[in-house]
Amino acid sequence: MSTNNRKPTETPPPRPMGPRGGRGSGPGGLGAGVGDKAKNFAKSSRRLLGYMANHKITLIFVILTAIAATVFSIVAPKVMGQATTKIYEGIMGQGGLDYAGIANILVTLTILYIFGSVFTFIQGFVMAGVSQRIIYDMREQINAKMSKLPMKFYDGMPHGELLSRVTNDIDSISNTLQQSITQVITAVVTIVGVIVMMLSINAWLTLITAITLPLSFVIVRKIVKKSQGYFIAQQKELGQMNGHVEEVFSGHNIVKAYGLEDKVTNEFDAINAKLYESAWKSQFISGIMMPLMQLVGNIGYVGVCVVGGIFVTNGQITIGDMQAFIQYVRNFTRPIADTANIANILQSTIASAERVFEILDQEEELPDKADAVEIDVPKGDVDFAGVGFSYDPKTPLINNMNIQAHAGDTIAIVGPTGAGKTTIVNLLMRFYEIQGGSISIDGIDIRDLKRTNLRKMFGMVLQDTWLFNGTIKENIAYGINNATDEDIINAAKTAHADHFIRTLPHGYDTVINEEANNLSLGQNQLLTIARAILANPDVLILDEATSNVDTRTELLIQKAMNELMKGRTSFVIAHRLSTIKDADVILVMNHGTLIEQGTHEQLLEQNGFYADLYNSQFTGKKSKIA
Repeated sequence: MSTNNRKPTETPPPRPMGPRGGRGSGPGGLGAGVGDKAKNFAKSSRRLLGYMANHKITLIFVILTAIAATVFSIVAPKVMGQATTKIYEGIMGQGGLDYAGIANILVTLTILYIFGSVFTFIQGFVMAGVSQRIIYDMREQINAKMSKLPMKFYDGMPHGELLSRVTNDIDSISNTLQQSITQVITAVVTIVGVIVMMLSINAWLTLITAITLPLSFVIVRKIVKKSQGYFIAQQKELGQMNGHVEEVFSGHNIVKAYGLEDKVTNEFDAINAKLYESAWKSQFISGIMMPLMQLVGNIGYVGVCVVGGIFVTNGQITIGDMQAFIQYVRNFTRPIADTANIANILQSTIASAERVFEILDQEEELPDKADAVEIDVPKGDVDFAGVGFSYDPKTPLINNMNIQAHAGDTIAIVGPTGAGKTTIVNLLMRFYEIQGGSISIDGIDIRDLKRTNLRKMFGMVLQDTWLFNGTIKENIAYGINNATDEDIINAAKTAHADHFIRTLPHGYDTVINEEANNLSLGQNQLLTIARAILANPDVLILDEATSNVDTRTELLIQKAMNELMKGRTSFVIAHRLSTIKDADVILVMNHGTLIEQGTHEQLLEQNGFYADLYNSQFTGKKSKIA
């Protein structure tokens, strides 16, 4: 089966215009309003923590190592203070310096720092593995989810927005899991440990330090609340920028052809300005937290130094303990500021997580029935019986459609743009689910078939080609695991692609770039036709399959396709009526309704809608179609 990119050309509902004039949210329901604020911070936080549940033992080990590393660093100032006291007493006293005692203290201090560093390394190493495993699982879930989402999701989600969610937002979660969790643990343990150590030195000095706490918490709360909206807006604007860049870069030739460089540049500037505004505000507001916390800390620091100096003079505490206490004061304000910064990061991370969870929560394609069957040897009989469908419930599209195609028939579908031609193909392959009636193949309702079995029956060649970054050989053999080089070359010859392929520097090993623009549109089309020929499908779907090739090549391909269609049911969507004159049945569509059907000659004799279309193309008569 060929897996060309499918783009509904006439009937899916258009995406609403976003701020840049591009496509916003649609059936996927994810574009509008995302980023205004976290819809449910607590719920999303619990859900994100749920990903850690599978790593509880490892996370407990990380917590213990983080606690151990912090404890060693907290005890160190107290030990260092003992060395200072010994030196002071040795200088001021009569007995001289106690070198042995000082050396023992320094050895102890060295051991503390070494163990602290070792535990810090261990917890960082282990946490990196845990965080990346969690992100790995999340990416796996996203990938699995996207393979189960219906086409209406992709029709309604701008590609740049989707890309931003599965890359930028997941990277944001990854960075937070790897860094912020251990920082939170360290900060909490440091605050508790420092308070305990300060109390063990002097309760009054500890009280002076604690007086600054309410002011610190007020600052943290105000700044976090203010910066939260800007962080979320930053993620939203980043997604819009990705969408704009992807949209413009993929159509840069159209932009240049219409001379719209200034317009798209202005649109980019507008989005960039919004991103700049939200980014600098979020960074600035969160950035002023540390200076403010330092200011508050310095107020407490001055009070501690004055009162502590008096205590030392009165002999209430030793000079070494005073030195240790001053270090603890410095260490006390830092984790509070760190915690506040982490709170800011968490706001942004939870907003990112919500955007990812919104994809994971999207409604999936209806699953195969438990008793779904397969057709081992399809004949190709297709029957539309009373089919009803609409993309928008308010706008009916197809009503009570009845079509019968016998095995080996060529069914041509014609009509003006928006008539519903491509919709028939979408329904036939279950890209969209019908809302009334039934579609059956060989007498079996397609809803009773396994999707993989159903879609393997079809080979598709669409007007909008899809080729991936790989060799020409790989692109032709896409989806055919057991294709030999001979099979690939024969398919290319049948599609009249072999000649141009051999003129390329590396022949069949020529690599097609990501945009597939190192080949012409016609050459791309020939490769997708070769892919369909190699797939050897039971039912062919041709949607203007020769629209991008020259007239001479079209005639050659038409002969090859005629050979390929022999004995196979074929659905041919055509605008050029000359390509379908020999079809067994021509279906004439208008506004989602089947208004005429018959052979080319029969429809001309009716002198109706089809005859008007035909005459407007080939006799120069003006069409009567409104």
